[in-house]
Amino acid sequence: MGGLGILFSLVAITSFIPVYVVGGTTRSYEFNIQLQNVTRLCHTRSMVTVNGKFPGPRIVAREGDRLLIKVTNHVSNNITIHWHGIRQLRSGWADGPAYITQCPIQTGQSYVYNYTVVGQRGTLFWHAHISWLRASVYGPLIILPKLNVPYPFTKPYKEVPIIFGEWFNTDPEAIIAQATQTGGGPNVSDAYTFNGLPGPLYNCSAKDTFKLKVKNGKTYLLRLINAALNDELFFSIANHSLTVVEADAIYVKPFNTKTIVLAPGQTTNVLLKTRSYFPRANFLIAARPYVTGQGTFDNSTVAGILEYESSIPMKNLPLFKPTLPSLNDTSFVTQFSNRLRSLASGQFPANIPQKVDKHLFFTVGLGTAPCAKNKTCQGPNGTRFAASINNVSFIQPSVALLESHFFDQSKGVYSPYFPITPLHWFNYTGTPPNNTFVSNGTKVMVLPFNTSVELVMQDTSILGVESHPIHLHGFNFFVVGQGFGNYDPKTDPKKFNLVDPVERNTVGVPSGGWVAIRFIADNPGVWFMHCHLEVHTSWGLKMAWLVLDGKNPNQKLLPPPADLPKC
Repeated sequence: MGGLGILFSLVAITSFIPVYVVGGTTRSYEFNIQLQNVTRLCHTRSMVTVNGKFPGPRIVAREGDRLLIKVTNHVSNNITIHWHGIRQLRSGWADGPAYITQCPIQTGQSYVYNYTVVGQRGTLFWHAHISWLRASVYGPLIILPKLNVPYPFTKPYKEVPIIFGEWFNTDPEAIIAQATQTGGGPNVSDAYTFNGLPGPLYNCSAKDTFKLKVKNGKTYLLRLINAALNDELFFSIANHSLTVVEADAIYVKPFNTKTIVLAPGQTTNVLLKTRSYFPRANFLIAARPYVTGQGTFDNSTVAGILEYESSIPMKNLPLFKPTLPSLNDTSFVTQFSNRLRSLASGQFPANIPQKVDKHLFFTVGLGTAPCAKNKTCQGPNGTRFAASINNVSFIQPSVALLESHFFDQSKGVYSPYFPITPLHWFNYTGTPPNNTFVSNGTKVMVLPFNTSVELVMQDTSILGVESHPIHLHGFNFFVVGQGFGNYDPKTDPKKFNLVDPVERNTVGVPSGGWVAIRFIADNPGVWFMHCHLEVHTSWGLKMAWLVLDGKNPNQKLLPPPADLPKC
């Protein structure tokens, strides 16, 4: 069985029905949102899953295919599913973030996510996009190249998705509900996982270990996905080098590394070339967090085992362990991200916007909100934790923004005046101001169709500098520059890479630094942008872009589907 056969055989469990149409295939999947008892670390939890699987089933398609995914909700929680990294050209109704592009799917109801994969191929993933349900509702979304189009690297012998997650002994919904009530920081996870398995370094977990069985002298494509809720992760395989060939479903110039770093929402494809001989050893595959913030975190290590196949069964082989960077190794993270460059070839060009119509400057970071009268709060100095972009902490509306826009009913739902720069300037990475309160609002940034945007995102030192992985829905963007300290609009643009910058959908705003991105607003609709650390999203580190229709029919948002859920 080739790589495709292996992948497609594994998705049969999701009631997968291909229908062949001109230019691509229509692939249908059934997602049943249901409770399932799952046991890890000697703790059994009834958790929300897709089809009773943790992690959920993998979706496999080819570039150009149309996907019809019917999601039926059998649990008491409201649910939505986001297809992370899919451009959703003119199909914003299928994007999935609750109260942004749709009302959630309520108990007993269903909704068909209907979209076509246009001009994309690589590793993405899908996850719930409401509250903290993505802790257990997630799975790989693998887009293969069009038929007979090869990868721009060695054809792998086998492809293996490895999806990083977090395991909680208690219900994550209860954790965020309690934190919202107290205004304090939420409890952290009890383990990290590879494909749902925490591995042997945790108590009562040796039997739940991910094993990668390999043959010697072969090349494996590892599709790495960080679906963790709140943690960036370092990843390494003992005594083996990895060749990075793709990031966020965009091919990159290949480079070798012992360790990779992945923020939540990011994916990376790496080639693993196995030894040409049987090594008489096993090798630990490990991941542990990269930590920049001041709060508590899950300081533990998920481990799997790389095993070489042997004709004679081998007992008591030595187990080699990888050396991962220290928890706060920002210099490694910077070096790693600077090595990521677009392939920028004739077949896979990097179309970086060279002229800019709109220059924007957003601060991203934490802050505080006042405690309600006659209450005690567990945030800094008796306040509540908050987070914001340009000091606007986003208030989630009670109806979907996209519908409000499409039916011209935005009054009282959102304001079209998101600030283009912070209203109050200060030394962003220096001594923080005395007043750390955020403002609140449901504000969107309006962009005419095809606007060329340059956005600089600046971390702030309010409540401590911290790395923020920012995810933009509906677009990929080019990461043209990054640095530490305060962004200097006079000198820093001179150092921008406008030739082969990496193109992605999620980028880390460096701890105590800034990042500059460029994109063309060629996709009409309402597009969410938020920190992919779920705790920061809960605190308000999010906003939305409203891209207006263009003049031509193919530049306009399509009308909503008949089964779009109601609030």
